[in-house]
Amino acid sequence: MTKGVSGKKLLMGLLVVLVLAVIPGIVVPTLVCRETELTLPDLGKVTAFNLVDEQGRPFTEDALRGHPTIVDFIFTRCDTICPVITMKMQRLQEKLMDRKADSIKILSITVDPTNDTPEKLAAYAAKYHAIPEKWRFVTGAPDKVKELVEGPFMNSMMQEGLTKTGAPQISHNGYFILVDGDLTIRGIYDSSDVKKLDELQHHARYLARTGSGRSYKFGGG
Repeated sequence: MTKGVSGKKLLMGLLVVLVLAVIPGIVVPTLVCRETELTLPDLGKVTAFNLVDEQGRPFTEDALRGHPTIVDFIFTRCDTICPVITMKMQRLQEKLMDRKADSIKILSITVDPTNDTPEKLAAYAAKYHAIPEKWRFVTGAPDKVKELVEGPFMNSMMQEGLTKTGAPQISHNGYFILVDGDLTIRGIYDSSDVKKLDELQHHARYLARTGSGRSYKFGGG
């Protein structure tokens, strides 16, 4: 007559089966989901510049050091793509307010510096609930702004007449640019493409997580 299995052996057998069933469910997804190192392009350096922010304070390239920055180009009289772009940037601000994204900053550069004084940019920033510690707006001497926008940022400030409402028609694109903490441009993203905006967030968070961790003040001198 075959001896029955003891309670102790039965318990050990059940534990082994449980472990074999549970471990793959934990380990395999972890290994699959573990993020591989990203290789972001080097699209050139942001050169030295000297502008002013919406509060009239000096804003230079040093304000971009030590943290990722997402950059866009707008102007306050724009009645075409700018309101849409800025609302998308507002949503990005909301999505990047958690602790892990704290170092990611946002910068809007006017392409109409003759009209867009710090006071007008401040009113525009308030309209879109921009948080100064997170999102800044800059202007400056037209030639200095043009040098920055059309130089390293590869955008346009060409005026092409007026819109139907009488606002200036300034040729500029709706792309967002990602700059790392060493002032290297690491990506250009079409703001009209939802997948590209998700990619932008992913890349910015990657830079925030893998950056040097140096602390620099975001504007304000």
